[in-house]
Amino acid sequence: MTNPTFAKTPPVFFQRLREVTEAYFKENNLRKTGDIRLYSKTAILISALVGLYVVLVFFTPASPWVSLSLAGLMGVVVASIGFNVMHDGAHGSYSSRQWVNELMGHSLNVLGGNVYLWKLKHNVNHHTFTNVEGHDDDIDIKPFVRVHPGQPKYWFHRFQHIYGLLLYGLTYLFWVFFNDLKKYFTRKIADHTIMKPMSLKEHIIFWASKVFHVVVFIALPMWSVGVLATLAGYGVMVFITGLVIAVVFQLAHVVEDTDFIHPANDGNHIESEWAIHQVQTTVNFATHNKVWNWLFGGLNFQVEHHLFPRISHVHYPELNKRLKEVCAEFNVQYREFPSLRSALWSHLRHLRQAGVA
Repeated sequence: MTNPTFAKTPPVFFQRLREVTEAYFKENNLRKTGDIRLYSKTAILISALVGLYVVLVFFTPASPWVSLSLAGLMGVVVASIGFNVMHDGAHGSYSSRQWVNELMGHSLNVLGGNVYLWKLKHNVNHHTFTNVEGHDDDIDIKPFVRVHPGQPKYWFHRFQHIYGLLLYGLTYLFWVFFNDLKKYFTRKIADHTIMKPMSLKEHIIFWASKVFHVVVFIALPMWSVGVLATLAGYGVMVFITGLVIAVVFQLAHVVEDTDFIHPANDGNHIESEWAIHQVQTTVNFATHNKVWNWLFGGLNFQVEHHLFPRISHVHYPELNKRLKEVCAEFNVQYREFPSLRSALWSHLRHLRQAGVA
């Protein structure tokens, strides 16, 4: 199947978005990459991860409930490193120095994933073909979750708004030990996207980082604290990591009133220009909550991120005001939920509707 195409009309909407964005950076004499806000956050998150790991593995608390609570906190920290450090690094927006971006992007490898595959899956497919069935792997949770009418429907989907959050907790475990391996061996990033051949260097990095993760996060803890304690702690950590990551990404694209494209039913030509399609398939949430902004690495400003992925998330709150004005100027609906809770309820209502439609 060929890739979907967007409208060939002059991209006046995107040109106007770029104009106001460039003006912001020029007027304030700012770089588009990260600054001390991102660098200090990186130091805090990495220190927290190392500290929690050392406490749990080498100075294990006597109370199993304290240990499990710390493992859950570690899961939040891992997810936040992914949102803040890896995400900006892999998009090339962490620093003006490419080697720094590469280093930060490879934090995903330390945590069990693979940044090479992630860039193909996320930077190329997801950011180009957002919410397009067969091309955007982020909406492919088949057969367990059905997110739009173009996907197959099974009897259990009527309950997906009930079991969905529990299932999301397993996504990181599957990502590390199944999805990456599936992409590696099938050479497919999504249903209709063949992966270009990996270099020898990338093959070595793939397997070395998987072994490193298993040794550091499973084998060494088993040697230090025992098999059952490690399985319990690791299980809690990856469950919380998966839940946080999945919820944040789902709230950005799989909620009520977002658009989905199914080429088999809708045709292979998308009527909107690329930038309008991004706004139509993307939603912001809780943009005034400083805690969520800090933890989520600006991914609650998903509209800004999809329009300008190579701009660091530390600039999104200011760009948010300007891009809203442009959307109003062009009569393009800009969707934003006031809180995480309201976005989550919309997501669950969407799952319930998609499960019976």
